[in-house]
Amino acid sequence: MKKTLPVIGMACSACSANVENKLRSIAGVHEATVNLVGRTATIDFDPSQVSLQELKNQVSDIGYDMVIDQERSVEEIEAREWKLLKRKTIMAWVLAAMVMCLAMGWVNAGGRDAANQLALIISLASMILCGKQFYVNAFRQLRHKGASMDTLVALSTGIAFTFSTYNTFWGEVAWGARGIAWHTYFDAVTMIIAFVLTGRMLEEKAKDSTASSLRQLMGMSPKTARVVAKKQPVEGDEAGEMVPISTIEKGDLLEVRAGEKIPVDGEVTWASSFMTDDAAYVDESMITGEPTPAAKRVGDKVLAGTIPSQGRLRLRAREVGEATALAQIIAIVQQSQNSKAPVHRLVDKAASVFVPAVAAAALLTFVLWLAIAGFDALPRAILSMVSVLVVACPCAMGLATPTALMVGMGKAAERQILIKDATALEMLRKVDALVTDKTGTLTIPNQSVVDFTHADGMSLDEREALKPNAREAITALKKMGVEVHLLSGDKEEAVRYWAKQAGIEHYQSGVMPADKEQLVKRLQCEGKTVAMMGDGINDTQALALADVSIAIGTGTDVAMDVAQVTLMGNDLLSVPAAVELSRSTVKMIWQNLFWAFVYNLVCLPLAAGVLHLFGINFQITPMWAAGLMALSSVSVVLNSLRLKYKTI
Repeated sequence: MKKTLPVIGMACSACSANVENKLRSIAGVHEATVNLVGRTATIDFDPSQVSLQELKNQVSDIGYDMVIDQERSVEEIEAREWKLLKRKTIMAWVLAAMVMCLAMGWVNAGGRDAANQLALIISLASMILCGKQFYVNAFRQLRHKGASMDTLVALSTGIAFTFSTYNTFWGEVAWGARGIAWHTYFDAVTMIIAFVLTGRMLEEKAKDSTASSLRQLMGMSPKTARVVAKKQPVEGDEAGEMVPISTIEKGDLLEVRAGEKIPVDGEVTWASSFMTDDAAYVDESMITGEPTPAAKRVGDKVLAGTIPSQGRLRLRAREVGEATALAQIIAIVQQSQNSKAPVHRLVDKAASVFVPAVAAAALLTFVLWLAIAGFDALPRAILSMVSVLVVACPCAMGLATPTALMVGMGKAAERQILIKDATALEMLRKVDALVTDKTGTLTIPNQSVVDFTHADGMSLDEREALKPNAREAITALKKMGVEVHLLSGDKEEAVRYWAKQAGIEHYQSGVMPADKEQLVKRLQCEGKTVAMMGDGINDTQALALADVSIAIGTGTDVAMDVAQVTLMGNDLLSVPAAVELSRSTVKMIWQNLFWAFVYNLVCLPLAAGVLHLFGINFQITPMWAAGLMALSSVSVVLNSLRLKYKTI
């Protein structure tokens, strides 16, 4: 059994890695993939060996929450979590401002000792009231030999608070008597908590935007339906009551009026509109991309989520719930956004060792400061260690890939392009050869050579047409460096004619399914990355062999099952759009990874105080380290969101 379940409480790539590793370690779980940005876990498990409740308990044990019951609304949970996070962030800034006023001497608190003691109390309040989850989660993860951003925050603030508390009561005795200047860092403690919470709040808002396309799709699913009769039809025009969609069964008779969403996939039993007595007009653009409402008459199929724009109709429910076409589209988009591209898997491996590596780097910084400058440099060594722990958070690196993939997959869905997995999205950018079927793929089905005498003796019927924007699509692909091949089992003159109409130089006629497969294989042997586009059973061999397989949504179920990419509409400009989207998405991923790497490359040495070795008195303090860490994560997400507004 495979389930995609929401996971609450993940903040960084180390968090998602912890959840993923925990799930994979459970007996009965075959595979588990966790999406940080989508906040979901896709789990393939054996329900006879492990239950959903056991999975939830295991995840809860390491500090996260998994939603397994439908009674709990994920939206409500996340809204509640967001409000709590917002309140904590505001409180953290208020407390941080109070400590800053004491640290800077802006408030007369009755002397240095009194100011430090008051700052200690305020900092402790901030740690308990605002940052409690950092310490609880870090402890839980430590018990299971795990680590995350919470570990770094807990370590850095804990060390700074402990050292500052020591200095508050014994600083003058320990350091002052030896002529060493001593300080407390309660301002750093409160500022780190405030900045980290602010960063998380901004990340959550930005991550919501990356998932907006999926939410729009899910919002197309109606919540209620108007029942005319259960199982059996009734005579007359009187409609029944509105009931929850969950109560609808196959065979129920439903009525839908203009402006209402069709609740299930079904077959029209009666239709009427002011234009005609035997048809209603349904807007199917959200599914097929076709802008013109389609006439629906008795016997025609209608899909859940589409909307009658004129008239009203009755339908017999044929597919309900998760079996509807809309539900399957949503499932494909969820699956694709939860899948991981090869580059993402590489980043995951790096992120899994990043937190321990940062902790080791912080400890090394501490030891080197003492070794180079002696025990008198203990305050500086601790400050540097805390700065390294804070500034090197793996959030930016962990968010680099999934945010770009989420936006890319969502944008593809908006263009009626369904991409089944991240590997296909990444591979599309490399395509430099496209093999396409003719009938039903390049041309409208059932067009044939019948009666038009051409100058060279060909007989062609001018009634024919290519699919919308077919020639423009081929031209765009050739400009992108893609070599296009047309294959068909049709006659030579027909294939030559259509190839010329579409602007395709390479074509073959009279081919069998095995011939299509052989061409794909030959092009691959020439070193090309091949995409195969088709719509029928005769295309499945070539589709299965191709590097990227593209099916037409109006084709056979077999072709769509094999294909990695499905075009829901008839506009073939979707093909170059998919290639361009792939190139833009992967480019965005590498941009994000580059800047995340540069951020750590620059900030880590500055936080460790390397410049002091060269006589330059500059160092990133813990407070600024927290601000830079938050800024890096938010900037990566915002950079990915630029893809959302790119014209494809």
